[in-house]
Amino acid sequence: MTDADRREKAKTEIEKIEPGTSGIKWLFMLLLPPVLFVATLFLGRYHVPHDQILDILKKNLLHLPIDPWWADSAEAVIMKVRLPRAIMAMLVGAGLSMSGASFQGMFHNPLVSPFILGVSAGASFGAAVGLVLGFPAIGVQALAFIFGIMAVAITYFMSRIYKITPILMLVLSGMVVSAFFQAMLSLIKFMADGDNKLPAITFWLMGSLGSIGPDDMAIAGIPIIISMIGLHLVRWKLNVLSMGDREARALGVNNELIKMIIIICSTVITSTAVAFCGIIGWVGQVIPHFCRMLVGPDHKSLIPAAMLVGAAYLLLIDNFCRLFTSVEIPLGILTAVVGAPVFAYLLRKTKGGWN
Repeated sequence: MTDADRREKAKTEIEKIEPGTSGIKWLFMLLLPPVLFVATLFLGRYHVPHDQILDILKKNLLHLPIDPWWADSAEAVIMKVRLPRAIMAMLVGAGLSMSGASFQGMFHNPLVSPFILGVSAGASFGAAVGLVLGFPAIGVQALAFIFGIMAVAITYFMSRIYKITPILMLVLSGMVVSAFFQAMLSLIKFMADGDNKLPAITFWLMGSLGSIGPDDMAIAGIPIIISMIGLHLVRWKLNVLSMGDREARALGVNNELIKMIIIICSTVITSTAVAFCGIIGWVGQVIPHFCRMLVGPDHKSLIPAAMLVGAAYLLLIDNFCRLFTSVEIPLGILTAVVGAPVFAYLLRKTKGGWN
Protein backbone atom coordinates (compact mmCIF):
# COMPACT_ATOMS: atom_id res chain seq x y z
CA MET A 1 0.00 0.00 0.00
CA THR A 2 1.42 3.40 -1.01
CA ASP A 3 1.57 6.46 1.24
CA ALA A 4 -1.25 8.05 -0.76
CA ASP A 5 -3.45 5.01 -0.17
CA ARG A 6 -2.62 5.01 3.54
CA ARG A 7 -3.39 8.73 3.74
CA GLU A 8 -6.77 8.24 2.11
CA LYS A 9 -7.56 5.25 4.34
CA ALA A 10 -6.58 7.17 7.47
CA LYS A 11 -8.76 10.13 6.50
CA THR A 12 -11.68 7.77 5.93
CA GLU A 13 -11.19 6.19 9.36
CA ILE A 14 -11.02 9.59 11.04
CA GLU A 15 -14.26 10.67 9.38
CA LYS A 16 -15.95 7.62 10.89
CA ILE A 17 -15.15 8.82 14.41
CA GLU A 18 -18.09 10.86 15.61
CA PRO A 19 -18.44 12.21 19.12
CA GLY A 20 -22.17 11.55 19.23
CA THR A 21 -22.45 12.73 22.83
CA SER A 22 -25.64 14.40 24.00
CA GLY A 23 -25.56 17.52 26.10
CA ILE A 24 -27.21 15.64 28.97
CA LYS A 25 -24.27 13.23 29.24
CA TRP A 26 -21.75 16.06 29.28
CA LEU A 27 -23.81 17.96 31.85
CA PHE A 28 -23.88 14.86 34.05
CA MET A 29 -20.12 14.34 33.73
CA LEU A 30 -19.42 18.01 34.45
CA LEU A 31 -21.64 18.17 37.54
CA LEU A 32 -20.76 14.81 39.12
CA PRO A 33 -17.19 15.62 40.33
CA PRO A 34 -18.04 18.92 42.08
CA VAL A 35 -21.19 17.44 43.64
CA LEU A 36 -19.23 14.48 45.03
CA PHE A 37 -16.44 16.80 46.14
CA VAL A 38 -18.79 18.99 48.18
CA ALA A 39 -20.54 15.93 49.64
CA THR A 40 -17.17 14.48 50.68
CA LEU A 41 -16.43 17.48 52.88
CA PHE A 42 -19.59 16.75 54.88
CA LEU A 43 -18.91 13.01 55.29
CA GLY A 44 -16.69 11.45 57.92
CA ARG A 45 -16.56 9.61 61.22
CA TYR A 46 -15.68 12.79 63.08
CA HIS A 47 -18.99 14.66 63.12
CA VAL A 48 -18.85 18.35 62.27
CA PRO A 49 -22.17 20.24 61.98
CA HIS A 50 -22.98 21.46 58.48
CA ASP A 51 -23.16 25.12 59.45
CA GLN A 52 -19.70 24.87 61.00
CA ILE A 53 -18.29 23.30 57.84
CA LEU A 54 -19.73 26.10 55.71
CA ASP A 55 -18.29 28.80 57.97
CA ILE A 56 -14.89 27.04 58.10
CA LEU A 57 -14.77 26.95 54.30
CA LYS A 58 -15.87 30.57 54.01
CA LYS A 59 -13.22 31.71 56.46
CA ASN A 60 -10.32 29.70 55.00
CA LEU A 61 -11.12 29.68 51.29
CA LEU A 62 -12.96 32.98 50.80
CA HIS A 63 -11.14 34.77 53.66
CA LEU A 64 -14.37 36.21 55.03
CA PRO A 65 -14.13 37.94 58.43
CA ILE A 66 -15.82 35.20 60.47
CA ASP A 67 -14.93 34.78 64.12
CA PRO A 68 -14.20 31.10 64.87
CA TRP A 69 -17.06 29.60 66.88
CA TRP A 70 -15.98 26.02 66.30
CA ALA A 71 -13.36 23.78 67.87
CA ASP A 72 -9.83 23.80 66.44
CA SER A 73 -10.14 20.07 65.82
CA ALA A 74 -13.13 20.63 63.53
CA GLU A 75 -11.19 23.10 61.38
CA ALA A 76 -8.20 20.73 61.26
CA VAL A 77 -10.39 17.84 60.10
CA ILE A 78 -11.94 19.87 57.28
CA MET A 79 -8.91 21.84 56.06
CA LYS A 80 -6.06 19.40 56.75
CA VAL A 81 -7.72 16.02 56.21
CA ARG A 82 -10.92 15.98 54.16
CA LEU A 83 -10.18 18.83 51.75
CA PRO A 84 -6.65 17.81 50.62
CA ARG A 85 -7.65 14.14 50.53
CA ALA A 86 -10.67 14.88 48.30
CA ILE A 87 -8.61 17.06 45.95
CA MET A 88 -5.86 14.43 45.74
CA ALA A 89 -8.40 11.69 45.01
CA MET A 90 -9.81 13.71 42.13
CA LEU A 91 -6.37 14.53 40.72
CA VAL A 92 -5.13 10.94 40.89
CA GLY A 93 -8.35 9.52 39.47
CA ALA A 94 -8.41 12.01 36.62
CA GLY A 95 -4.70 11.59 35.87
CA LEU A 96 -4.72 7.78 35.86
CA SER A 97 -7.85 7.72 33.67
CA MET A 98 -6.35 10.14 31.14
CA SER A 99 -3.09 8.15 31.13
CA GLY A 100 -4.95 4.90 30.56
CA ALA A 101 -7.01 6.34 27.71
CA SER A 102 -3.88 7.84 26.11
CA PHE A 103 -1.89 4.61 26.37
CA GLN A 104 -4.78 2.53 25.01
CA GLY A 105 -4.94 4.85 22.01
CA MET A 106 -1.18 4.90 21.50
CA PHE A 107 -0.83 1.13 21.80
CA HIS A 108 -4.20 0.62 19.98
CA ASN A 109 -4.95 -2.04 22.58
CA PRO A 110 -7.97 -1.89 24.95
CA LEU A 111 -6.20 -3.96 27.63
CA VAL A 112 -3.38 -1.48 28.27
CA SER A 113 -3.05 0.23 31.65
CA PRO A 114 -0.85 3.17 32.79
CA PHE A 115 1.44 0.63 34.49
CA ILE A 116 2.42 -1.20 31.28
CA LEU A 117 5.87 0.40 30.96
CA GLY A 118 7.03 -0.64 34.42
CA VAL A 119 6.36 2.56 36.34
CA SER A 120 4.48 0.87 39.20
CA ALA A 121 7.13 -1.82 39.65
CA GLY A 122 9.93 0.75 39.68
CA ALA A 123 8.09 3.07 42.06
CA SER A 124 7.22 0.18 44.37
CA PHE A 125 10.87 -0.86 44.55
CA GLY A 126 11.93 2.71 45.29
CA ALA A 127 9.37 3.06 48.07
CA ALA A 128 10.38 -0.30 49.56
CA VAL A 129 14.03 0.79 49.64
CA GLY A 130 13.06 4.02 51.37
CA LEU A 131 10.95 2.21 53.97
CA VAL A 132 13.66 -0.36 54.71
CA LEU A 133 16.26 2.37 55.13
CA GLY A 134 13.96 4.26 57.50
CA PHE A 135 13.60 7.39 55.37
CA PRO A 136 10.92 9.95 56.32
CA ALA A 137 7.74 10.12 54.23
CA ILE A 138 9.12 12.71 51.81
CA GLY A 139 12.20 10.55 51.22
CA VAL A 140 10.09 7.47 50.48
CA GLN A 141 7.95 9.48 48.07
CA ALA A 142 11.02 10.92 46.34
CA LEU A 143 12.62 7.49 45.89
CA ALA A 144 9.35 6.04 44.56
CA PHE A 145 9.01 8.87 42.04
CA ILE A 146 12.64 8.64 40.89
CA PHE A 147 12.60 4.87 40.42
CA GLY A 148 9.25 5.05 38.61
CA ILE A 149 10.70 7.54 36.13
CA MET A 150 13.88 5.48 35.86
CA ALA A 151 11.95 2.29 35.05
CA VAL A 152 10.07 3.94 32.18
CA ALA A 153 13.26 5.57 30.88
CA ILE A 154 14.95 2.15 30.77
CA THR A 155 11.91 0.73 28.97
CA TYR A 156 11.88 3.52 26.41
CA PHE A 157 15.58 3.41 25.53
CA MET A 158 15.59 -0.40 25.51
CA SER A 159 12.85 -0.38 22.88
CA ARG A 160 14.52 2.15 20.55
CA ILE A 161 15.52 0.68 17.18
CA TYR A 162 17.10 2.91 14.56
CA LYS A 163 15.66 6.11 16.06
CA ILE A 164 12.11 4.73 16.19
CA THR A 165 10.16 3.11 19.00
CA PRO A 166 7.98 0.23 17.79
CA ILE A 167 4.88 -0.40 19.88
CA LEU A 168 5.64 -4.10 20.27
CA MET A 169 9.14 -3.37 21.52
CA LEU A 170 7.74 -0.93 24.07
CA VAL A 171 5.37 -3.58 25.43
CA LEU A 172 8.04 -6.28 25.59
CA SER A 173 10.57 -3.93 27.17
CA GLY A 174 7.98 -2.88 29.73
CA MET A 175 7.38 -6.51 30.65
CA VAL A 176 11.12 -7.10 31.10
CA VAL A 177 11.63 -4.00 33.26
CA SER A 178 8.53 -4.77 35.35
CA ALA A 179 9.73 -8.33 35.96
CA PHE A 180 13.16 -7.08 37.03
CA PHE A 181 11.85 -4.52 39.51
CA GLN A 182 9.24 -6.95 40.84
CA ALA A 183 12.05 -9.41 41.54
CA MET A 184 14.06 -6.70 43.28
CA LEU A 185 10.99 -5.77 45.31
CA SER A 186 10.57 -9.39 46.37
CA LEU A 187 14.22 -9.44 47.44
CA ILE A 188 13.73 -6.29 49.53
CA LYS A 189 10.63 -7.80 51.19
CA PHE A 190 12.55 -11.03 51.88
CA MET A 191 15.34 -9.08 53.59
CA ALA A 192 13.06 -6.66 55.46
CA ASP A 193 12.33 -6.86 59.17
CA GLY A 194 9.18 -8.96 59.56
CA ASP A 195 7.94 -7.02 62.59
CA ASN A 196 8.06 -3.44 61.29
CA LYS A 197 9.43 -2.93 57.79
CA LEU A 198 7.62 -5.74 55.97
CA PRO A 199 4.13 -4.74 57.21
CA ALA A 200 4.88 -1.12 56.23
CA ILE A 201 5.88 -2.18 52.69
CA THR A 202 2.84 -4.44 52.35
CA PHE A 203 0.43 -1.75 53.52
CA TRP A 204 2.02 0.87 51.26
CA LEU A 205 1.63 -1.41 48.23
CA MET A 206 -2.12 -1.70 48.91
CA GLY A 207 -2.61 2.00 48.20
CA SER A 208 -4.23 4.63 50.39
CA LEU A 209 -5.04 8.32 50.58
CA GLY A 210 -5.12 8.29 54.36
CA SER A 211 -1.78 10.04 54.83
CA ILE A 212 -2.41 12.87 52.35
CA GLY A 213 -2.10 16.34 53.85
CA PRO A 214 -2.03 19.88 52.45
CA ASP A 215 1.71 19.73 51.73
CA ASP A 216 1.40 16.40 49.89
CA MET A 217 -1.47 17.76 47.82
CA ALA A 218 0.49 20.87 46.87
CA ILE A 219 3.66 18.95 45.92
CA ALA A 220 1.89 16.20 43.98
CA GLY A 221 -0.74 18.43 42.38
CA ILE A 222 1.66 20.52 40.31
CA PRO A 223 3.25 17.74 38.18
CA ILE A 224 -0.09 15.92 37.82
CA ILE A 225 -1.92 19.02 36.58
CA ILE A 226 0.89 20.01 34.17
CA SER A 227 1.00 16.47 32.73
CA MET A 228 -2.80 16.36 32.39
CA ILE A 229 -2.64 19.59 30.39
CA GLY A 230 0.00 18.00 28.13
CA LEU A 231 -2.20 14.96 27.44
CA HIS A 232 -5.17 17.24 26.78
CA LEU A 233 -3.23 19.26 24.21
CA VAL A 234 -2.21 16.21 22.12
CA ARG A 235 -5.52 14.33 22.44
CA TRP A 236 -6.63 15.01 18.86
CA LYS A 237 -3.47 13.41 17.46
CA LEU A 238 -4.28 10.17 19.28
CA ASN A 239 -7.05 9.53 16.75
CA VAL A 240 -4.38 9.24 14.06
CA LEU A 241 -1.81 7.49 16.25
CA SER A 242 -4.31 4.81 17.27
CA MET A 243 -4.59 3.68 13.63
CA GLY A 244 -0.93 2.66 13.43
CA ASP A 245 2.48 4.19 12.79
CA ARG A 246 2.37 4.03 9.01
CA GLU A 247 -1.03 5.71 8.72
CA ALA A 248 0.04 8.40 11.18
CA ARG A 249 3.22 9.12 9.24
CA ALA A 250 1.21 9.26 6.02
CA LEU A 251 -0.86 12.08 7.53
CA GLY A 252 2.27 13.98 8.57
CA VAL A 253 2.13 13.23 12.30
CA ASN A 254 5.50 13.07 14.08
CA ASN A 255 4.96 9.69 15.73
CA GLU A 256 8.05 9.71 17.92
CA LEU A 257 7.39 13.19 19.30
CA ILE A 258 3.76 12.40 20.15
CA LYS A 259 4.74 9.06 21.72
CA MET A 260 7.40 10.76 23.81
CA ILE A 261 4.97 13.45 25.03
CA ILE A 262 2.35 10.83 25.96
CA ILE A 263 4.89 8.60 27.70
CA ILE A 264 6.44 11.49 29.66
CA CYS A 265 3.12 12.97 30.77
CA SER A 266 1.59 9.59 31.66
CA THR A 267 4.74 8.50 33.49
CA VAL A 268 4.88 11.68 35.58
CA ILE A 269 1.20 11.29 36.52
CA THR A 270 1.53 7.61 37.39
CA SER A 271 4.85 7.98 39.24
CA THR A 272 3.46 10.84 41.31
CA ALA A 273 0.27 8.93 42.09
CA VAL A 274 2.17 5.80 43.12
CA ALA A 275 4.72 7.78 45.15
CA PHE A 276 2.08 9.54 47.25
CA CYS A 277 -0.79 7.02 47.27
CA GLY A 278 0.69 3.57 46.55
CA ILE A 279 -0.57 1.17 43.90
CA ILE A 280 -4.09 2.10 42.76
CA GLY A 281 -4.96 -0.31 39.99
CA TRP A 282 -7.78 -0.68 37.46
CA VAL A 283 -8.68 3.01 37.30
CA GLY A 284 -6.72 3.54 34.08
CA GLN A 285 -8.21 0.40 32.55
CA VAL A 286 -11.88 0.58 33.53
CA ILE A 287 -12.70 4.28 33.19
CA PRO A 288 -11.54 4.72 29.54
CA HIS A 289 -13.76 1.77 28.49
CA PHE A 290 -16.73 3.20 30.35
CA CYS A 291 -16.14 6.63 28.79
CA ARG A 292 -16.01 5.15 25.28
CA MET A 293 -19.52 3.85 25.88
CA LEU A 294 -20.56 7.41 26.80
CA VAL A 295 -18.74 9.57 24.24
CA GLY A 296 -17.38 7.17 21.61
CA PRO A 297 -13.79 6.52 20.53
CA ASP A 298 -12.92 10.10 19.51
CA HIS A 299 -10.02 11.06 21.79
CA LYS A 300 -10.94 14.74 21.53
CA SER A 301 -13.98 13.87 23.65
CA LEU A 302 -12.65 10.73 25.33
CA ILE A 303 -9.73 12.39 27.16
CA PRO A 304 -11.86 15.12 28.84
CA ALA A 305 -14.55 12.54 29.65
CA ALA A 306 -11.97 10.23 31.23
CA MET A 307 -10.69 13.12 33.32
CA LEU A 308 -14.15 13.96 34.69
CA VAL A 309 -15.36 10.40 35.25
CA GLY A 310 -12.03 9.26 36.68
CA ALA A 311 -12.02 12.09 39.21
CA ALA A 312 -15.56 11.27 40.33
CA TYR A 313 -14.90 7.51 40.39
CA LEU A 314 -11.83 7.56 42.64
CA LEU A 315 -13.43 10.12 44.95
CA LEU A 316 -16.47 7.86 45.31
CA ILE A 317 -14.32 4.77 45.94
CA ASP A 318 -12.24 6.62 48.52
CA ASN A 319 -15.41 7.63 50.38
CA PHE A 320 -16.39 3.95 50.56
CA CYS A 321 -12.91 3.15 51.90
CA ARG A 322 -13.30 5.75 54.65
CA LEU A 323 -16.89 5.07 55.66
CA PHE A 324 -17.79 1.47 54.79
CA THR A 325 -16.13 -0.20 57.80
CA SER A 326 -14.76 0.90 61.15
CA VAL A 327 -11.21 0.34 59.83
CA GLU A 328 -10.27 2.10 56.62
CA ILE A 329 -10.00 -0.27 53.65
CA PRO A 330 -6.83 0.17 51.54
CA LEU A 331 -7.81 1.97 48.35
CA GLY A 332 -6.03 -0.43 46.00
CA ILE A 333 -8.06 -3.37 47.34
CA LEU A 334 -11.43 -1.74 46.68
CA THR A 335 -10.48 -0.44 43.22
CA ALA A 336 -9.48 -4.01 42.26
CA VAL A 337 -12.62 -5.56 43.79
CA VAL A 338 -14.83 -3.11 41.90
CA GLY A 339 -12.70 -2.65 38.80
CA ALA A 340 -12.01 -6.26 37.80
CA PRO A 341 -15.68 -7.39 37.46
CA VAL A 342 -16.67 -4.10 35.80
CA PHE A 343 -13.77 -4.38 33.37
CA ALA A 344 -14.77 -7.95 32.53
CA TYR A 345 -18.34 -6.81 31.90
CA LEU A 346 -17.24 -3.90 29.70
CA LEU A 347 -14.91 -6.14 27.70
CA ARG A 348 -17.76 -8.59 27.16
CA LYS A 349 -20.18 -5.84 26.20
CA THR A 350 -17.81 -4.12 23.77
CA LYS A 351 -16.29 -7.42 22.53
CA GLY A 352 -12.83 -5.96 23.17
CA GLY A 353 -13.42 -3.23 20.61
CA TRP A 354 -13.34 0.54 20.77
CA ASN A 355 -17.01 1.37 20.22
